[in-house]
Amino acid sequence: MAWLLWTAAPARADPLPGYHDYAAMTARIDAVAAAHPDIVSRFSIGRSYDGRELWAVKVSDNVAIDELEPEVLLVFGQHAREHITVEQGLYLLDQLTSGDPRVVDLVSRTEVWLVFNLNPDGSEYDWAGERPRFWRKNRQPPDGTDLNRNWGYHWGCCGIVSRRPRAEAYRGGRPFSAPETRALRAFINSRRIAGVQQIKAAIDFHSAAELVLWPFGYTRADSAKDMTAAQHRRLARLGRRLARANGYTAEQSSDLYVAAGELPDWLWGRYRILAYTFELGPRDDFYPARFEDEVARNREPVLLLLDAATRLP
Repeated sequence: MAWLLWTAAPARADPLPGYHDYAAMTARIDAVAAAHPDIVSRFSIGRSYDGRELWAVKVSDNVAIDELEPEVLLVFGQHAREHITVEQGLYLLDQLTSGDPRVVDLVSRTEVWLVFNLNPDGSEYDWAGERPRFWRKNRQPPDGTDLNRNWGYHWGCCGIVSRRPRAEAYRGGRPFSAPETRALRAFINSRRIAGVQQIKAAIDFHSAAELVLWPFGYTRADSAKDMTAAQHRRLARLGRRLARANGYTAEQSSDLYVAAGELPDWLWGRYRILAYTFELGPRDDFYPARFEDEVARNREPVLLLLDAATRLP
């Protein structure tokens, strides 16, 4: 199904018409999986604090078989107000099932995992009223946890991270205290087969700054205990290539600001996964009235990442 056939969710009596809420997102994923059962498998990696399924899909040419092919992980919606990232995920699902020859070739050589909304409780709360609440965290008491400060690599050590539950960047009471981060951690850990992590590359989608970022976020140093200078150069080289494809600015995550407990830091620190943060545009706008052109900007870099994953050791 090509992007030109994309049908946005019916407009609701809310401040974000045209976006997919949780129910519409789920229905869209179900419809694509039903239309392409040979290459798409839908599943849940767990449940949110309020009990919503955390929906994911696998896209692969032999979707029912766990092949020894390089895997790529795409994660959307860690921060509640960044609804455009969920639209990015649905767009990419549409593209990965489009039948385009280049995409068919890449899907035949990789296994792609998409986690569509890691924070469904927060995103539903964010637009439940007459206006968006600019809500960032999950809905775990007492005041929500910032999922992207809750990952257990240098958790809580540095920069924009808070011990105060009311803070926007509240790190949680301990690493992986949020059920959503625990669920994704368990899934990623499950991809370690015969001692080898099968996920080779990943993108964690956020908004709104038009950036491609690579680890580390917890330190301004280019290299550290768990990253050599050569490894940093490889991350940066690929990151700049991805940024040329979508027109974003490329930089190390800590060049934006220092923050600990981020998903890409954990992916690299734990498993040496080439992990990036994409900050979608438009810059400084969490709620763009139209998102079609913006999400289309990231088709090419995602395909480049799939191709790069096939060349990694």
